[in-house]
Amino acid sequence: MPKNQVIAQLIRNACAERGWGPTDLARAAGQAESGDSGRVERQYARRWLTGERTPAYWWPYVAQVLDLDVHAIDVPDTRPPADAGTDTVASALELGRSDVDRRNFVTASSGYALAALGLPDPDSITRRTKNPPAGAVRVGKGEVAAVQRMVISLGDSAAELGGGHARHLAVRYLTDDVAPWLNGSFTEATGRALFAAASQLVHLAGWMAQDEGDTPELRGLAQGYYAHAFRLAAEAGDPELSATALRGLAVQCVDLGFRAEAVQLGEACVEHGKNLDNARAIAYYEATLATAAAHDDDRHLATQHLAASETAIGRPAATPGDSWAAHYSPGRWAHESGMILSRLGDLPAAEEHLHLALDIHGLDRRRTRAIVHADLAGVRLRRGNLDGALASWNTFLDCADGIRSVKVQAALHDMRVRLRRFGGVSEAQQLRQTAARLLT
Repeated sequence: MPKNQVIAQLIRNACAERGWGPTDLARAAGQAESGDSGRVERQYARRWLTGERTPAYWWPYVAQVLDLDVHAIDVPDTRPPADAGTDTVASALELGRSDVDRRNFVTASSGYALAALGLPDPDSITRRTKNPPAGAVRVGKGEVAAVQRMVISLGDSAAELGGGHARHLAVRYLTDDVAPWLNGSFTEATGRALFAAASQLVHLAGWMAQDEGDTPELRGLAQGYYAHAFRLAAEAGDPELSATALRGLAVQCVDLGFRAEAVQLGEACVEHGKNLDNARAIAYYEATLATAAAHDDDRHLATQHLAASETAIGRPAATPGDSWAAHYSPGRWAHESGMILSRLGDLPAAEEHLHLALDIHGLDRRRTRAIVHADLAGVRLRRGNLDGALASWNTFLDCADGIRSVKVQAALHDMRVRLRRFGGVSEAQQLRQTAARLLT
């Protein structure tokens, strides 16, 4: 019997002795892990019972509540980005300095991502306002506005030209300019605003690292930045930024193939953002969970949350803000929905949504338009429309020139491989040659 089924049998037997179903197991595991009985979804626990998933990060808590041998399975490394008692600011700045100095890198792991959920210190800002360091600089609204403005400026550049542009500028701004302010003297209201702005900056550094390349070093950096962005946002008491940071972790888990963890983080993302009065934010987080579920081959969960996302994006938008969620436009939603539908096998609907993203709603970032055209070409090719695919790839190449993004690089490689079999089509071979030039 496969090991996952052996563990599932142990869990089923222990639950049967207690008269527990998936809901009981989920509540007990969440309570044991963090004191929050709602931390684990019922369907997640059901998969432990059926053997579809091995608990991994959750195993010590499952073993605890069911009185099982915790050594029955090898649990992966679940060390968090920093110990729970470590100061968030000190930990985030150390990560940034390690990035600048190129030292002490850790690789991304599924356990690391999930461990981030239990780390925030809600009293951090209160302690800082009562006991500022000796000689601390005085921080006010001007410093907070400066961080916010720099995030917008660097974010606009990265969205247009890719995460590989100016990433180290963002990190150095954190470690050189923002660090004294985070360790400064401020009121509680200013501290919360500062931590929220710093969360956005750290999140941006994570996104830029993830988009710059697909090396173990960059994957680990991205995951660390996302985890610290979540901690800063949670300590600032900002649920939208908290959910957005969790979205970053969830999307990265999808990219890395950590499917079960991506679903868990997607669920946490939706949970943190569920009470926001911002329809675009709700759509953003629901689509995140739908994407994770689609990659986990859970059609029911994916369609359920895709529908919830569609309902939310159709509502009137709140006053635009500076957060990522506030900028989740109908065009971005149409692109993400198109890729979910493609993953679920509904290619006609996928092509329709990608067309809506490009031609109806519009996407004003060159990097984004490049990626959507590449995705549209792939869908058209799968539908047997070679001419349409070639047209989309041709536009993709026009947009891709000069962009430093791992997603654009991956799309270039994908296009070259898929067009190799069309050796007799001159346009296809010309596109392959152009892609080769851009890749070098």
